[in-house]
Amino acid sequence: MTTLRRIHSWFPFLQKTASSAQCRPPLTCQHAASAITCHQHRLRAVATLHTRAFTLSARTLKNTDDDLKGGQQRFGSTMEETEEEDEDEDFIEDSEVEELFQQQVPTGIEGHHRVFIVHPDVKWGSRKQYLTTAELMMAEAVGLVNTLDNWKVVDQIILSTKTPQKKRIFGKGNFEFLTEKIRQTSGITAVFVNVERLYPLSERELEEAWGVKVFDRYSVVLHIFRCNARTKEAKLQISLAEIPLLRSRVKNEIANLDQQGGKSRYIGGSGETLMEFQQRLLKEREMKIRSALEKLRKKRHLLRSQRKHKEFPTVSVLGYTNCGKTTLIKALTGDSGLQPRNQLFATLDVTVHAGQLPSRMTVLYVDTIGFLSQLPHQLIDSFSATLEDIKHSDLLIHVRDISHPETVNQKVNVLNVLKNLQIPDRLMNSMIEVHNKIDLVDDYQPEEPNTMSISALEEQGLDELKAAVEKDIVNSTGKHILDLEIDLSTPQLSWLYKEATVQDVQVNADEGSAVVNVIISTAAYGRYKKLFVGR
Repeated sequence: MTTLRRIHSWFPFLQKTASSAQCRPPLTCQHAASAITCHQHRLRAVATLHTRAFTLSARTLKNTDDDLKGGQQRFGSTMEETEEEDEDEDFIEDSEVEELFQQQVPTGIEGHHRVFIVHPDVKWGSRKQYLTTAELMMAEAVGLVNTLDNWKVVDQIILSTKTPQKKRIFGKGNFEFLTEKIRQTSGITAVFVNVERLYPLSERELEEAWGVKVFDRYSVVLHIFRCNARTKEAKLQISLAEIPLLRSRVKNEIANLDQQGGKSRYIGGSGETLMEFQQRLLKEREMKIRSALEKLRKKRHLLRSQRKHKEFPTVSVLGYTNCGKTTLIKALTGDSGLQPRNQLFATLDVTVHAGQLPSRMTVLYVDTIGFLSQLPHQLIDSFSATLEDIKHSDLLIHVRDISHPETVNQKVNVLNVLKNLQIPDRLMNSMIEVHNKIDLVDDYQPEEPNTMSISALEEQGLDELKAAVEKDIVNSTGKHILDLEIDLSTPQLSWLYKEATVQDVQVNADEGSAVVNVIISTAAYGRYKKLFVGR
């Protein structure tokens, strides 16, 4: 009965046609076949329904604070980016994104949960973790649960295993011990198995054995993302990442339905089984989401091109989740609108913030989503549009929480993600590694070469970091920072405003001259000398 209701609730859009079909949910498990037959005309209607196309309209992009919320761009109050009208750029309505976001939420994970956490400690083989300990991994799992307002850790246990790939993860003895412990712990509504992904069959076996919902890291992290999603792009990326989870839930629910006697394999006379029908709906939804993300990707590309055209160097700030990236950007830019939170995955969207270097060169700091260990490739792939900004940066800053006991393991995980993203070698080789939160370490002394020690919260070491950023930006972009003496009676000043970035002008009215501080490319400086020097 429970499974049938879950299958029925999995089609929320069927309610739209309920007024024209007076079928009721089945009263017994034996009526599964007749229940599906009863809904035939509704299922056929849904199967042939063309999903309403996204409402598209060409619009003029006015500035970077426009309502392009997918990858919202935030520049300082003194910076505006006037963007040209692009008739081919499509705009996605908020209602369209919200419909996709809310259409099929994975069942059982929302609401309040009292959680029992189980960490399988792999003692041997390729799945053993060598750079961390089971205790630290359990602490991170507890941190994930505590990030959610309505979730509470009731109990936790670390159990060793030789067979993490098997259906029940643990050997017979440990599994029976764990099952008894879970059953004896009152008030449990869910078990969080601290592994990357559970196979659909494993998830079903464990739920049947323990009598409560079972989650893995993938589903828990996705739920945290869903709770923190604010912009169009974040919501679409989360909806895309949920597709594999929904597919595995469909398999479990259909399997349970078959076990309970639901033998109706086909929907009407279409020759399509219920499984095939649901999988097709998921495939269609996935295509809509990818199409919407592609439109936002094009818009992001347009913004990126305009920033390059205006010669604003871009610095991507990245690192493990909760390492202090947003706090650092706030300290570097003085952007009071930034509100860092001591929370995992507080930042899901790319935001861009303008700051000035010692030479008064303006740079754009890109705040990126935090990384985490043991996340499946599907999750990273879903956020590839967001992470794409990293590839197009002029410089990377890797922020590490040097006070964290797993700081070395976190570094390895970040570098592995960057490797999988195929970040260009020029960026990897010039990346600045920043050791943050030194104020939390007694008598901190750097043990690794070529690193910078700071406290973003206490604003320690920021001047040295800005100087290093300026040096690397000048090298990576091929620009020069020069003070040029010009004759105000010539078109030199107007030429510099057009071809370079003028930072400051000191006018000597008596002599009719000025000293201009500029950031200028090698090619532009060559043209300048050819036009004006020695004349």
